[in-house]
Amino acid sequence: MTDLVTLQINDKVAHIQLHNGKANAISHELLDQLNTTLDQAEEAKAVVLLSGQPGILSGGYDLKVMQQSMSAAVELVQRGSKLSHRLLSFPTPVVIACTGHAVAKGAFLLLSADVRIGIQGDYKIGLNEVAIGMTMHNAGLEIAKFRLTPNYFTRSVICAEIFNPKEAVKAGFLDLLVEEEQLLPQAQDLAQQLAKLNLNAFKGTKLKARKAFLAQLEQAIASDKDDSL
Repeated sequence: MTDLVTLQINDKVAHIQLHNGKANAISHELLDQLNTTLDQAEEAKAVVLLSGQPGILSGGYDLKVMQQSMSAAVELVQRGSKLSHRLLSFPTPVVIACTGHAVAKGAFLLLSADVRIGIQGDYKIGLNEVAIGMTMHNAGLEIAKFRLTPNYFTRSVICAEIFNPKEAVKAGFLDLLVEEEQLLPQAQDLAQQLAKLNLNAFKGTKLKARKAFLAQLEQAIASDKDDSL
């Protein structure tokens, strides 16, 4: 089986890298491998540092699956939503180094991390579901409402506006921008700083702060499944 996800754990930082073709597509195989690496990171009580390939974090779900049938698309989106729930409730900090474009589920990965670092450049970040003919799923709406700046919610979710990295910071997809050559070094430094936190206190505070939202997200994921029946 091809490695679509790689993992290196050093100094309590689990660096997970996605590499699945030109678009870094989110497929069932990638999700299987990503969840396995998250299991290992959780067992090691390591901070998660997630990154993509040069120029792209992810362009979204695997189009071959999404175009196969409605049931196939719903199944993949369900798994992606559950991944977001896992990251948003993960017991250790989750940092994303956004290596370039992040569209559709790629952008939702950004919205599922605790800290997001991007790079300056001609990159596209945002939610294009409406633009490609998809009604936004309930779980996506909940995540976007929770993480996006309110005045950007309509522009992003309903109007499917795509942003450059600078605007993506204002919208709430990213927290800060750095030069490309500084992305991984700064992300590593940040992850190592976060690893020094009291992780029991981190977990307790994260779950307490997001308790109501996580419950709403679980309901939204269930309603998305019911809507497909």
